[in-house]
Amino acid sequence: MTEIVSRETVSRSLDRRLFLQQTACGLGTVALGHLLSRDGQGAGTSLAAGDRSHPLAPRQPHFPPRARNVIFIFMAGAPSQLDLFDPKPEMRRLHGQPVPGSFLDGLEDPLIKGSAVVFASPRTFRRYGESGTEYSDYVTHLGGVADHACMVRSVYTDVANHHPAQLIMNCGTNLWGHPSFGSWVNWGLGNAADNMPGFVVLLSNSGHGVDGGASLWSNGFLPSIYRGTTFRSSGDPILHLTSPEGVTRKAQSGRLRAVADLNRLRQVRTGDAEIAARMANYQLAYRMQSAGPELLDFSGESQATHRLYGLDAEKTRWFGTNCLLARRMVERGVRFVQLYHSTWDDHSNLNANLKTNCDMTDLPAAGLITDLAQRGLLEDTLVVWGGEFGRTPMHEIRRTSGPGSDGRDHHRFAFSMLFYGGGVRGGTVIGQTDELGYHPTEDAIHAHDLQATMLHCLGFDHELLTYRHQGRDFRLTDVGGNVIEKMLA
Repeated sequence: MTEIVSRETVSRSLDRRLFLQQTACGLGTVALGHLLSRDGQGAGTSLAAGDRSHPLAPRQPHFPPRARNVIFIFMAGAPSQLDLFDPKPEMRRLHGQPVPGSFLDGLEDPLIKGSAVVFASPRTFRRYGESGTEYSDYVTHLGGVADHACMVRSVYTDVANHHPAQLIMNCGTNLWGHPSFGSWVNWGLGNAADNMPGFVVLLSNSGHGVDGGASLWSNGFLPSIYRGTTFRSSGDPILHLTSPEGVTRKAQSGRLRAVADLNRLRQVRTGDAEIAARMANYQLAYRMQSAGPELLDFSGESQATHRLYGLDAEKTRWFGTNCLLARRMVERGVRFVQLYHSTWDDHSNLNANLKTNCDMTDLPAAGLITDLAQRGLLEDTLVVWGGEFGRTPMHEIRRTSGPGSDGRDHHRFAFSMLFYGGGVRGGTVIGQTDELGYHPTEDAIHAHDLQATMLHCLGFDHELLTYRHQGRDFRLTDVGGNVIEKMLA
């Protein structure tokens, strides 16, 4: 009898222990899930509609969008707007003279203030298209698509150092650890591509890295599935994507199912939303193994298309390949494609360096706009061309002072960016700058205003596209931003 009671007691003790473990886990998961969701670790969102049960499920924005995809051509290092897009004939009269002091308000570098001399652009400008927008002789191909462009000449930003300024333009803040523009779009809209990531990054083979590096396409505090995926334009699109020798498709599929089962058990137990992102990453990588090589196969593209992107010329082949890949990606439903080309940081030898970069990028970028328009894709694809800030109207001499060695320093107060398709008004110029191109004199437009306008084209109210993290709601435009109605078609 004692043995029976002992067994019953042990059994009841085990039952109670099991009950407490399971109940505590369940109640704890509910409480933890509520706290994580409240603090942004779960799938909290202020979007009006959307399925968050799967991290890549397509979702509707706040209102009908004008654009469904974005191609952001980011010219890292800051191209000189004065030598490409914003002609200043008055500077020729003042060339070599000290910059009037009134123009240097806000400049904190006493060395530059003391030696600031006007540096007139040696470039020639002419008008293009029915719009008559002026472009320099270094960007004649972009001039050829002027009637598609909304040129904004009065952009300004908060800092004039490369990495933090690149973070502002790409992530909305100069702080590390925040989601990039592409991550916000991918999270807000979901993924429309079955076999491709929703946010892809293409790096130019210009011999220079991007100052901001991977922080510019980070998912920040959003789930990792929304991070930008870097693609290569030759070989395996993503390193280690191809299965090791001897691993069959069937074996890999079975392994993936087993890992998914274990992840689902773990997610039920912990309520960790990041596990769903991890599972989605595994599944997407599996599907990309067949889609990736097909994406890089240009054999079906016509010779006319190859010429349009400059694939037959050595100096334009690499950037042209990335531009053609961008078009093929948006055709396949990729939401956000970011092309990085660097560096335009011409503190010296501006004339020669600028020509090198324009020779590499001008024809392919214009070819992309032309190709998208011919295929009916430009209407719902928003294309952006620009860098993190501009260049000064005064010259800078570094290392040598011989003829042609002049450069320009960083300039955050006024610079130019180009926008095409996707709901923007083509053939227009927004904003003006003073006779030296130093400050905006009309329609000063902050980087957050551009981000708010781009999100508006995608169907989002930028103030409502928020994510709760560490007790507060974050958004791409931080605490600023206004939609620029003049830019909209």
